[in-house]
Amino acid sequence: MRDFAINKYLYLMMLPVIAYYVIFHYAPLYGTLLAFKDYSPAKGIAGSEWIGLANFKDFFTSFYFWRILKNTVIISLYTLIFEFPAPILLALLLNEVRSKYFKRVAQTVTYMPYFISLVVICGMIVSFTNADGVINNVFTYLGYDGQAMLQKAGLFRPIYVLSEIWQRIGWESIIYMAALTGIDQEQYEAARMDGASRFKMITHITVPGIMPTISIMFILRIGNMLNVGFEKIILLYNSLTYETADVIASFVYRKGLLEFNWSYSTAVGIFNSIVNLALLIIANRITRKISESSLW
Repeated sequence: MRDFAINKYLYLMMLPVIAYYVIFHYAPLYGTLLAFKDYSPAKGIAGSEWIGLANFKDFFTSFYFWRILKNTVIISLYTLIFEFPAPILLALLLNEVRSKYFKRVAQTVTYMPYFISLVVICGMIVSFTNADGVINNVFTYLGYDGQAMLQKAGLFRPIYVLSEIWQRIGWESIIYMAALTGIDQEQYEAARMDGASRFKMITHITVPGIMPTISIMFILRIGNMLNVGFEKIILLYNSLTYETADVIASFVYRKGLLEFNWSYSTAVGIFNSIVNLALLIIANRITRKISESSLW
C-alpha cells in the first residue's frame, strides 16, 4: 500500500495494459470450455452438453491429424532454419557497411515489404508465380514446364519460406541492429591493434556480443513454432496443395468458420497451444544451459 501511494501514477499508467490483457487474453479463456462440449449456439457454452475429450479423440484419430501435424512441423522447421538466421546475417552485413547512404537505402528497401498489406503481398506472389508471371517466365526459360507454381504441392513450401524471408528480413533485423550498437567499441580497437581481420572481429566480438539477443529471439520463435500464420497460407493454398500446405491453423479455420464446428476447432487449437508451451519450456532450458540466457 505504501508503494502504491508513492507510485500511484505509475500504477495508473499500467491500468490500460492490464485491461487489455484481461479483456483480450484472459477473459476469452472461458471459451476453451467449447473443446469439451457439443456446443450449440442456442444453448450457449454453459448449457451445451459436456462430452469430455471426445473432440480430442476425434482429432487424434482423424485422417487429417498426421497430415496437418507433419505440414505444420515441416513448414515451421523450414522457416526456423532459413528465415530465422536471415535478419541476423543482414544486420551483420549492414554493420560492416561504411557508406551511411547505402546502409539507409538497403534498410529502407528491406523494411518496405513488411509494411505492405498481407493481402497485397499474397496477390503479388500469386501474380508472379502464375503461368504468365515474371518469376514463372524466368524459370520457364531455364527449363520449367510453365505451370502455375502455386498449383504444385511440392513448390508451396519453398515459395512460402522464401516469401517469409523477403517480407520479414528487414523488419526483424532492427532488433539485432539495436543489439549491435550496445557492443563496446573498444573491443574492436583492441582487436585491430592485435591485427585481427574484419572476419575475426565478427566471429569473436560481434556475434558473441549479440548472442543473448539471438538466444531470446530463438526461444520466442520456438514457442510459436506451430503457429504458422494461417492468413498467408489461406491466401496462397488451394485444393491442389492441401497435401503440403494444410496446417493446424488453416484446419482450425476451415472447421470453425467454414464448417461451424466450433467445439472441434477449439480442441485442435488447445492441442496446438499445449505443444507450443512444451516447446517453449524445452527451448528455454536448452538455451539456459548452452548460453546462460533465458526468459526465466
